[in-house]
Amino acid sequence: MTPTHVRTRFAPSPTGFLHIGSLRTALYAYALAKHSNGKFILRIEDTDQKREVAGATQKICDTLKIFGLDWDEGPLVGGPHAPYIQSERVASGIYQKQAEKLIASGHAFYCFCQPKTKEEILEQRSKTISFRDPCHYLPPEKVRELLSSGIKPAIRLKVPDGEIVSYTDFVLGKPTTWKTDVVDDAMLLKSDGIPTYHLAVVVDDQDMEITHMLRGHDWMPSTPIQLLLYKYLNVTPPQIGHLTDILNTDGKGKLSKRKGNVSCEQFLSEGYLPEAILNFVLLLGWAPKDNQEIYSLADFVEKFDQNGLQKSNPRFDITKLNWINGQYIRQKSDAEILRLSRPLFPSTVSDEILLQIIPLAKQRLQKINEIVDLTSFIFSRPEYENKSEINQEYLKDILAVLQNATWDKAGIEQGLNKLTEEKKYPRGDFFMTLRLAVSGRKVTPPLTESMLIIGQDEIISRLQSLLN
Repeated sequence: MTPTHVRTRFAPSPTGFLHIGSLRTALYAYALAKHSNGKFILRIEDTDQKREVAGATQKICDTLKIFGLDWDEGPLVGGPHAPYIQSERVASGIYQKQAEKLIASGHAFYCFCQPKTKEEILEQRSKTISFRDPCHYLPPEKVRELLSSGIKPAIRLKVPDGEIVSYTDFVLGKPTTWKTDVVDDAMLLKSDGIPTYHLAVVVDDQDMEITHMLRGHDWMPSTPIQLLLYKYLNVTPPQIGHLTDILNTDGKGKLSKRKGNVSCEQFLSEGYLPEAILNFVLLLGWAPKDNQEIYSLADFVEKFDQNGLQKSNPRFDITKLNWINGQYIRQKSDAEILRLSRPLFPSTVSDEILLQIIPLAKQRLQKINEIVDLTSFIFSRPEYENKSEINQEYLKDILAVLQNATWDKAGIEQGLNKLTEEKKYPRGDFFMTLRLAVSGRKVTPPLTESMLIIGQDEIISRLQSLLN
């Protein structure tokens, strides 16, 4: 059956936390489908049981929901092509059936070779690469003999020599061609009946009527194998698009754990908002037609154009992420920031105090978690790294003013402004002395408002402790 609308899928393996690059793939697949009023499918590809991490499937589902990427078909919601977890699909025999079909048509062969050890694989890499498996050339009588002996074989793709495989990538916008002489006799079905990625992705995309396949550039080498499978199974392949690689912050090499954080969960735990992460990620490989930089998910879906998917590798610019996150923080109400920041403060700090602090801190925050450090001087007397920067003459005069000031914003500021005018003190140096004395730092939320929360007695005590 041919689908009448766009159907995309996100098909992660449950091998750990959701990678930022995987989030981008899911987002683009979601936008491509939703922009065309199509369907977005979630499929879990868990046939590599050795690499599976317990609980990772549920974590992937939870994380996608945090970012608002709800799927139309897949785990938890079901759908007409259930089940959507590959290990559950194996029992139906769908992969075995297609592999046997390829055997019958002469486009696959039984492989009786023993699995290689890690040492053998490493040794083989140092030798001349052979793209043909020894069992490729077994005569039919030998195959029958081995089968009758009870050996349970694997099944490999029988790749012909001297042919050309090609397709046009809808992201890269150009045809790509391979000679079959350098295409591997890929494993399709292991001897235990578990399919490899090559067979499973083709069978599942066909069964689930996927029209557009988006995936990372590192999957490009598997494309000729899958194109041959589509051809031999007499199936029209979906449109295939390979996304660019996201480079590390320094622009050198792919974004990786070795160079820093790559998991969505870690960014969330550090105080980045889901909507800000999503906004940042959508710009890592998609270029809007104007200079707009702030997008809600709904806005992105509306304006999404697959022709805007870029062909050059973007750099993971943490400064840009911080800026975007700051923009989203400032859009939130004080009550929303209270909800997000409340777990960061001890229970002894009341919501009432936090609601006084939040409007002061909000303009300076790049991450929600920064509110604790930024406002720590309000709750406890700071450490002074360099007291020599605190001008004693200014401090003595400030103390005299604050001891007699009306303790409100107008009273404090009028008294201090009058002092600077009368003594002709440089305002910058003068108020920096006060800021350092109160907070121990050069950058704080609005100072007068912070002093009002701290209280007159504590402010006076801090200043007195700093006088020689």
